[in-house]
Amino acid sequence: MFLAGAKNLEAKKEWINELNVFPVPDGDTGTNMTLTIMSAASEVGALTDPDMETLAKAISSGSLRGARGNSGVILSQLLRGFTRGVRKLNDLDAPAIAAAMERGVETAYKAVMKPKEGTILTVARAAADRAAELTDTAENLESFFDGIFQHAEETLARTPEMLPVLKEAGVVDSGGQGLLEVFRGAIDGYHGKEVDYSQFEASAAPKVTKISPQAEADIKFGYCTEFIILLEKPLPQEEINRFREFLDSIGDSIVLVADDEIVKVHVHTNHPGQAFERALTYGQLSRMKIDNMREEHQEKLIKDAEKLAREQAEKEKEPPKENGFISVSVGEGLSQIFRELGVDYLIEGGQTMNPSTEDMLNAIEKVNAKTIYIFPNNKNIILAANQARDLTEDKEIIVVPTKTIPQGISAMISFVPEKNSEENLASMTEAISRVKTGQVTYAVRDTRIDDKEIHEGDIMGIGDAGILAVGKERLQVAEDMVAEMIDEEAEIISVYYGEDVSEADAEALSDALAEKYPECEVELNQGGQPIYYYLISVE
Repeated sequence: MFLAGAKNLEAKKEWINELNVFPVPDGDTGTNMTLTIMSAASEVGALTDPDMETLAKAISSGSLRGARGNSGVILSQLLRGFTRGVRKLNDLDAPAIAAAMERGVETAYKAVMKPKEGTILTVARAAADRAAELTDTAENLESFFDGIFQHAEETLARTPEMLPVLKEAGVVDSGGQGLLEVFRGAIDGYHGKEVDYSQFEASAAPKVTKISPQAEADIKFGYCTEFIILLEKPLPQEEINRFREFLDSIGDSIVLVADDEIVKVHVHTNHPGQAFERALTYGQLSRMKIDNMREEHQEKLIKDAEKLAREQAEKEKEPPKENGFISVSVGEGLSQIFRELGVDYLIEGGQTMNPSTEDMLNAIEKVNAKTIYIFPNNKNIILAANQARDLTEDKEIIVVPTKTIPQGISAMISFVPEKNSEENLASMTEAISRVKTGQVTYAVRDTRIDDKEIHEGDIMGIGDAGILAVGKERLQVAEDMVAEMIDEEAEIISVYYGEDVSEADAEALSDALAEKYPECEVELNQGGQPIYYYLISVE
């Protein structure tokens, strides 16, 4: 049932992405939820003979470490709570499932600081409530599951009434829709719908040390084959030539030396047996030797990896520094700014691909510091960072709740080494509160939001709380957006231009803003970010 639910969610991910309220080109709820559940599916697919406890552990640990985005983290928490409720059981009946669903909902609500109704949480709670109601009245598990699904579907249809922004955009909650697709697939699995389990086994393969596809491709013929033929009679030159041609047809690196009594053969081939069979027509074989070159290459890679591990271990022997910094960033220009500010480790990602909890944990492991500050720089990454913090025991992890890259830059600038972590978090949070951020991108579909008619291809200026400007020209939309962000306390306007914007166009915008707001200092930076033509902050 779990794998069927995962597969159905994956099949619907692009459709779920399109339910994003804002018509931006990076609506990624479906992608985040799919990557989260497929991480767990990989671990489940790798199990050979699971019992309930090992199955529950695989689902929980896989989804926790693979969780991406708010929707993915919430899904992982729903699965975590559910599996905690069933891991000690051998059989699942309606009361057991209902209790586990309730535990999943409780776990997920605790993970969200300010739960909002009309979201995936609402759909999950409604499903759990209905499950509890049906435990005594459902005739069998089939009617039990159908009743839960029907109520969840009805609740999802009401989410636009709970969240006005959904109603205005004309969509249901995308996270709730994703959860519904997991339910739908799981019920299909219960009814015996066929699931291709091989895809989950394949996705689990990276857990095994393997040579890279490129390295394997470089070794065209994998077996170094050597042997001696004890000839029954001397071979004429024509037959030696034919034997050489045969070896050439099944391999390369051929060495063939013949006299009247023996023939010494060396060939790299994928079919040693064929070489032996042909040679046996000439006489007996001696000193046969086959070496797997791919295996040898793999061993070399493993030794190289072990060497790197030893080097890393030596590095870790160095005493940890007091403070370290991890930041999420996208675009070489923005990443360079963070490096110059002293960030130790950059996680590639952001709007177009939310890093997972495991990405955060890997970064934490690589930063040798007692206290590590993480800048998520996206509201959809904060929960994953918090989850990584909660899974880390040997270091103090401070998640600074930055929702945009300009907020992350301001927070990093405000760090003071002489302050303790509580004081620094307070000053960083205060610095964040002074930053307004606007982002200029294009619309991927027609919609209406924030009382603005938006058509596919329009340029949008999106602020911290909604759409600030819509138009046809990037420069004009950027100026209109900044006009909505400026107030009498504004002192600095920072412009970060993306990979699709020329330096000349960016300078034209900078000059226009400097002329329009002479009381503000205008800073222009090459950001290099995709999707978003401009990131602009006002402080």
